[in-house]
Amino acid sequence: MKQLSYKDLMGDVFGGVTASVIALPLALAFGVASGVGAQAGIYGAIVLGLVAALAGGTRVQISGPTGPMTIVAASTLVAFHGNVSLLMAAVLLTGLFQILFGVLKVGKLVKFVPYPVISGFMSGIGIIIILLQINPLMGLEGLSSPLLAVKGLTRIFAEIQLDAVYVSLMALLIVFLTPKKLARVVPPPLLALILVTVVTRILGLNVATIGEIPTGLPSIVWPEFSPNEIALIVSSALSLAVLGSIDSLLTSLVADSITKTEHNSNRELIGQGLGNALTSFVGGIPGAGATMRTVVNVKSGGRTRLSGVLHALILLAILLGLGRYAAIIPLAVLAAILIKVGLDIVDYRFLKIIKKAPKHDLAIMLTVLILTVFVDLIMAVGVGVVLASVLLTVRITSQFASSVSDDEISIGAVAGCEQLNGKQNFLIRVVNIDGPFFFGSTSRLVGQVGAMLGTRIVVFNGLKVPFIDLSAFFALGEIILKLKANGIVPFIVVNEEIRTKLLELGASSILPEEHIYCSYDLAIEHAREHICEQRFG
Repeated sequence: MKQLSYKDLMGDVFGGVTASVIALPLALAFGVASGVGAQAGIYGAIVLGLVAALAGGTRVQISGPTGPMTIVAASTLVAFHGNVSLLMAAVLLTGLFQILFGVLKVGKLVKFVPYPVISGFMSGIGIIIILLQINPLMGLEGLSSPLLAVKGLTRIFAEIQLDAVYVSLMALLIVFLTPKKLARVVPPPLLALILVTVVTRILGLNVATIGEIPTGLPSIVWPEFSPNEIALIVSSALSLAVLGSIDSLLTSLVADSITKTEHNSNRELIGQGLGNALTSFVGGIPGAGATMRTVVNVKSGGRTRLSGVLHALILLAILLGLGRYAAIIPLAVLAAILIKVGLDIVDYRFLKIIKKAPKHDLAIMLTVLILTVFVDLIMAVGVGVVLASVLLTVRITSQFASSVSDDEISIGAVAGCEQLNGKQNFLIRVVNIDGPFFFGSTSRLVGQVGAMLGTRIVVFNGLKVPFIDLSAFFALGEIILKLKANGIVPFIVVNEEIRTKLLELGASSILPEEHIYCSYDLAIEHAREHICEQRFG
């Protein structure tokens, strides 16, 4: 095991401290928004944050209540008519589902999310962070959605609080202009947090602060439910589990892109599941890997699991009595820190090549970005993946080619059939198939059936086909049956792997096994013999 260096240790300390300070107001706010209470948010942040940091598959991930999970948890509580015990039962099952996902190795699928989707998601998160912090930056009450933040821009200057602006400017100057040498010693976010809070207290500036924080350890909660409530609990838990898994794994991808490391997706799901399951026993709300807090952790120096553990322990310490110190932190300072985080998370690598990027990739990125900011994070990713899949299908289909040609090789090469040379009514027609043969390309081949008629034998030359899917198999079967109905004998030439697959799927029920070849020359030779047998047999 690699020994922890002093630099990494200090980075983890600063990362954990900064992430905890950022996580505190968010956890309290999410707790209130869930309908369970502020304490439920901080309980969830502590338990999930600690367990996921120790057991998860992303070393720098900071986990806790998130916006999407809170929204689903709140709607679930409404469906349960305010019964917190039922919600906790759903949270427990959420964790168990996530553990199952990890055991079944579902997490690896996230690696197939296209880069334009990740880029749009990252930039969208950055824009959301910035939009939601504009009001607190100006001393106004924070808004719950980016759309409301955009609508509220018109009234900001009419209600602006000057003291908050002074605090924001000080914090922004520190986080943006701190010399690199000093930043290596003390992360700018932490420096801004401490210095601006002290200056605010000394000058007696009238600004909003985090305020009173709940204290004390939670009581153990035992999830309770009746048999007739199981269906609703399972459906709610499955929604939370899928949402939390996607949320966490996307955050893991963001962390990978920043730290140039690679996470363990399935271990991450198991860690998140274990954390959510245990959260239910303390009455906490469910959560996931939090993109914003994870980025704050990394940007502040966090490099190992220690930063995530420390983040949870600091929240626990605050819960047990240090809350009075965190309570005096101005919200405008947090807003300034988050503005910097929002700008840092925007994917500038994609923006630099935006004019040269392929149009389909640009369309995917912009679609995901807009949906992320103004609609829903998970929907944005889902739409992005579907759109990317459709466009990829179109691109692959465009590379597919099939042509129908008359074989020119002499029929007379078969002994006894010399007199058949040049007889056009005994042509062997060859259909050359080039490229992936799947649901997207079957229509092209089906459309050429007419050109295959008026002959005796059709040889499908698919040696350049890398793979064939079930849709193509059925389409090919329909073509073969139509050719046979017109008195035409079909032959197929494919590689050994595809031949085996065709036979497994039952191709021999419509075409003799000896008509399915792996050699084009052998297929043509058999076709000549077949014509000779038809003429003189």
